[in-house]
Amino acid sequence: MKTISALHNRISLFGLILFFLASCSSRSGDHLPEGFAYVHDEIPEAVYEIRYHSHDNFLGTPVDGYINPVAILTNEALDALRQVAEELQKQGLGIIVYDGFRPQKAVDHFVRWAEDVDDTLTKQKYYPHIDKAYLFELGYIAARSSHSRGSTVDLTLFNIETGEEIDMGTGFDFFGPKSNHGSRLITPEQEANRNLLKNTMVKFGFVPYENEWWHYTLANEPFPDTYFNFDVQ
Repeated sequence: MKTISALHNRISLFGLILFFLASCSSRSGDHLPEGFAYVHDEIPEAVYEIRYHSHDNFLGTPVDGYINPVAILTNEALDALRQVAEELQKQGLGIIVYDGFRPQKAVDHFVRWAEDVDDTLTKQKYYPHIDKAYLFELGYIAARSSHSRGSTVDLTLFNIETGEEIDMGTGFDFFGPKSNHGSRLITPEQEANRNLLKNTMVKFGFVPYENEWWHYTLANEPFPDTYFNFDVQ
């Protein structure tokens, strides 16, 4: 389980990143289409662990389109997520954001990776019980993602006082039935933790994805039929 020191290290690193981005503020806003915003501008107290900007993801390499380790959402999704964060903070909990908007080029990178069935570098951590050849059939990889519409977020919780991540039974992006909502492969405590996140997200207008406890999409998303392809930077 990750501890407060690890979280504080990530927060410190993210602070340095924000300082750099602020120094480029005259240009940074130009990167976003109208209707989108940076999550850290509205929820600076969250932890940002943008896995697809790093090697710590199921591809084992930084993903196409992730230029900076930041999270971007539509204004509507961000407003709802801010309310979620405020509600959870009252219970001593903070949010860790793994991903927000995901460009189509990143999804295309996922597809190329999934088609290369001989590349199993990350199998032990991310899909130990799944044959990579069936990732499309089982719905873990697809040619399009709701993330590319800008109103989907991947997240988990941490205890603000101790800095420990809340135990959800699996890590982020674990491919397998153990990640499903309602899974019988987790403990009652882990299920309660998932339900706490789910109930709060639903309360503020998000819809859960059955196969991924960390994945939520705003019900009234502003771009339901548009898949964007701008870089995350």
